[in-house]
Amino acid sequence: MTDDQMLVRVAWLYYMEGLTQDRIATRLHLTRLRVNRLLAEARQSGLVSITINASLTSCLELEATLRREHGLRDAVIVPTPDDADLIPVLLGRATGAYLSRHLEQQAVRGLGVGWGATLRETIRHVRPARYPELVVNSMMGGLTRGLEINTFEIAAALAGRLEAQCTYLAAPLYASSAPSRDLIAAQPVFREALERAAKNDLVVLSVGDLSERSLLIRYGLPREVSAASLRKAGAVGDIMGQFVDAKGNLVDHPLNQRALAPPVADLARFPTVVVASGGRNKSGVIAAILRARLASVLVCDEATAAAAMHKAG
Repeated sequence: MTDDQMLVRVAWLYYMEGLTQDRIATRLHLTRLRVNRLLAEARQSGLVSITINASLTSCLELEATLRREHGLRDAVIVPTPDDADLIPVLLGRATGAYLSRHLEQQAVRGLGVGWGATLRETIRHVRPARYPELVVNSMMGGLTRGLEINTFEIAAALAGRLEAQCTYLAAPLYASSAPSRDLIAAQPVFREALERAAKNDLVVLSVGDLSERSLLIRYGLPREVSAASLRKAGAVGDIMGQFVDAKGNLVDHPLNQRALAPPVADLARFPTVVVASGGRNKSGVIAAILRARLASVLVCDEATAAAAMHKAG
């Protein structure tokens, strides 16, 4: 988040939502002194008069609505660019800033990560730091193709950026069958990896839809599984490689029993789950995440978040 964006957010929360400086400091992971100085700067610069004069106003209103109506602890909404290909870049920048502030303000021992273009961009915008006691854990098995957006590369790159430790769930995302999945998960090395993942303090994930824009649909599905069969089962998209319906419930499809990842239901056990995704093609699966309350923090673009809220009801 840029200094200008932080200035607007602080001014909005203080003047429009009536939060105290202490509450603003807690929400944005700032010191109270920093909040006080930003408010002074907002007045001196003319940003604050009777109203807040900023293009981010609608994004801030949407953030407040998401927190109020969908039980999110926090939301970061960025303006939707004209070029949809820029969405992962903008969301990565916002997620990287959020992640950096969270690590600076909270004691995090385990950080679980998924995969995807948005998380790749996130790493580029995480502030370099040194957390030798932090362990970055991949939250799911990987793809068999060597993409830089694979979970292995994401976990390794983030650990390098933070000078942290790194562990992998060094298995394919999907086993050949449900019994094979259970056999793999029972092996000590994989059981330990899943147990480590279950102890994360912070989890950062993306979600996928069923369109051809989805990297999982293009590169990750087993040959014998089609997007059409997933749609027929009622799926609107996936989180951690597991496909959910419009209400955020797992669909009845054999592929879900083959995924090497923590169960979707376990997301409720983690202290903080950040879902960073955007693009109108993902509005349905993001609506499902909101309905099922699978995330505590959402990072999204404005048009997609608004569409997802409309679908979530």
